Amino acid sequence: QVQLVESGGGLVQAGESLRLSCVASRRTFSNNGMGWFRQAPGKEREFVGSISWNGSSKVYADSVKGRFTISRDNAKNTLYLQMNSLKPEDTAVYYCAAARKAYSGGVVADYNYWGQGTQVTVSS
Repeated sequence: QVQLVESGGGLVQAGESLRLSCVASRRTFSNNGMGWFRQAPGKEREFVGSISWNGSSKVYADSVKGRFTISRDNAKNTLYLQMNSLKPEDTAVYYCAAARKAYSGGVVADYNYWGQGTQVTVSS
């Protein structure tokens, strides 16, 4: 059984920053694409960003482009999401996910393992 555990969420004011982390329980995730998604109350799960197995390819949602940065440290089995210039509309539960293949994008079905989520709340 594979586990993904997110951390780093919290309550911040608009304009501030947070860094989320996601630790994978299996070393084999260094071979898989990884992604971040978010879900606000009453809304569908939304793609935030993804990164290829070696970090060479990154994809971002338009809503976070230029503000969020995704990265990974395969030696530590850890995925990161640096979030700068946070806005109230970024408020959501953030999930990390492991893809079935080495490269992934914004399609939920491309991911077969999910973390439990971490809450990010941005006040105005």
